[in-house]
Amino acid sequence: MASPEPHEPPAEALLLAAGRGERMRPLTDSCPKPLLPVRGRPLLVWHLDALARAGAKRVLINTAWLGEQIPTALGDAHDGPHGPMALAYSMEGRDFGRALETAGGIARALPRLADVFWLAAGDVFMPDFGFDPAARARFACSPDLAHLWLVPNPPHHPRGDFGLDAQGLALDLPADDPRPRWTYSTVALLRRALFEPPWCDIPPGNPDGMAAPLAPLLRRAMAAGRVTAEVWAGAWTDVGTPQRWAALNAPSETAGTAADPTLEGG
Repeated sequence: MASPEPHEPPAEALLLAAGRGERMRPLTDSCPKPLLPVRGRPLLVWHLDALARAGAKRVLINTAWLGEQIPTALGDAHDGPHGPMALAYSMEGRDFGRALETAGGIARALPRLADVFWLAAGDVFMPDFGFDPAARARFACSPDLAHLWLVPNPPHHPRGDFGLDAQGLALDLPADDPRPRWTYSTVALLRRALFEPPWCDIPPGNPDGMAAPLAPLLRRAMAAGRVTAEVWAGAWTDVGTPQRWAALNAPSETAGTAADPTLEGG
């Protein structure tokens, strides 16, 4: 069921780990991409370590492809400096036989999420990102529906995704607009209201398993001036190909900014 048990507190973060990882084959034929090791740790664990350091108490992880491997590998808690951080799972593969895309997966998990929650893709490597509690508190006090972290455009995605104005509002720029764009990193702070009418028409819990992308919801909210953003200049890699994964694990390699388009990557 999508709804939590009565005793289950809401999760402060949702990590996306449901995708098939087609571009990563054959590595992902037998291992979910978020469990592939990067510098000695499963890729997903880098996010879990950062969330634990930031004091998060509960994290929800969605799964689909080879989804049973993820709770088997990670269990129901993750050790951190503030004590164990509880882990829970939204099993899209078990419940529907497939991943529900980003917005569909969030809607499925919505009854189990806090009013304000972190979102991050489990196949993105951002070793220095801290999931700052102060950023979450500022966002919670704002009227915004989403706050995005953007990154400089990588070679595979030179056009980027969104613009940014001087006041920090994210912009859905027309194709012929000459203003700069950045690439969405997949990390965001989101408000539950973004996945309710009038922005989203999927029922909470997504009982029918509707698959839906996140980008259209963000664009609707941007048009209403309800999405803010900032540029992240730290290390960021969308681990989208075996070559990029191998480069991250090379002894002399440091995390770069190579990526494919990330709004709905697989």
